[in-house]
Amino acid sequence: MNPYIEKLYKLSTKNERIIIGLMSGTSLDGLDIAVCKISNFGADTKCEVTHFATISYSDEIKNKIRPVFSTETVELKYLTLLNPWIGTLHGHFINQKLTEWGIKNEDIDLIASHGQTIYHCPNSFHSFSDFNNGTLQIGDADHIAAETNIITLSDFRQKHIAAGFEGAPLAQYGDYNLFANHQKDTLLLNIGGIANFTFIGEGYGVNDVICSDIGPGNTLMDQYVQKHFGIDFDKDGEIASKGVINSDLLDLLLSLSFIKQAMPKTTGPELFNLELLEKLLSQINTEVSPHDIMATLNEFTANCIVKHIQQLDITNSTDVLVSGGGAHNLAIVAKLQDKLGKHFRVLKLDENGINADSKEAVLFAILANETVMNANAGSKNGKQLTMGKISLPL
Repeated sequence: MNPYIEKLYKLSTKNERIIIGLMSGTSLDGLDIAVCKISNFGADTKCEVTHFATISYSDEIKNKIRPVFSTETVELKYLTLLNPWIGTLHGHFINQKLTEWGIKNEDIDLIASHGQTIYHCPNSFHSFSDFNNGTLQIGDADHIAAETNIITLSDFRQKHIAAGFEGAPLAQYGDYNLFANHQKDTLLLNIGGIANFTFIGEGYGVNDVICSDIGPGNTLMDQYVQKHFGIDFDKDGEIASKGVINSDLLDLLLSLSFIKQAMPKTTGPELFNLELLEKLLSQINTEVSPHDIMATLNEFTANCIVKHIQQLDITNSTDVLVSGGGAHNLAIVAKLQDKLGKHFRVLKLDENGINADSKEAVLFAILANETVMNANAGSKNGKQLTMGKISLPL
């Protein structure tokens, strides 16, 4: 028997597994690395984050990814070469952090790599009648496994699509396993490049959970300040707080068809981008200042989130546990609390090392744990749904 196959079998009998979760989101800010101590599986899952770091992408790395990111036309040769390069880079980052933390590579059971999304394309984004949903993440996992000598699971979104879903969001499964509370409603809000939430009602099973993208999180604001202010993001919403909301632009943004689509649904920067913003601005007779545009985009993100939360059947006082980069945007968080009212408490997520910054990486570690344990992360027509392709070291 291949020794790595044997190791996978033995992992399923261990009391706990040490799994590294990786996440690099559409903001292109860097790679999140979470070392997770996970026991059990399914609704009995227990997880503690023992180490966490974000390794920021240098301008050189960002500039390597941007030519293929969320664009319909790419140089195929360049993309072919970038895929393994990103995988090797992520493996190098893992080795670097494990050395800093004094952890031996052989003490890590698995790596769970989300990869770098370069294009997300549900069928509502295209007009090819022969095709359905699609998504593409790069950062080849064979190269991660070879670089680290650790079994690596990757490409989690493809099984979701193969089962008839849209490939995103996947938070439903990990959120349920980690945070379901059968005594009260639970609402987990992630404000990354795109905003999504997971609503776990009192007594819900995993297939009852409502998980959906709900609009832009930071992506429009990040793209705008990068182009017009020369910075990566609007720290604490400072730029937005100096502007005035333009009601004409806000109305146009809120009239977009995605906002009105029923949940669950998925989206990305393929829709919410500067090309869309420029198109909408051209429909306004008056010039809008950069600060006012940022104030309006900030309001748009908050409104999208609130409008979708208000569609949920929530009758009890509920905590909204916020993760992602937007959890640090004070302007958005304040708006959410004000608009949702005293029925809700808007709080940064912080539980067992699973916090606003680490949660997305942790969720992929949870999905890897489900796959190795042969657990039912979800189901489609009664069939088991586990996610992640397995890459063995050399």
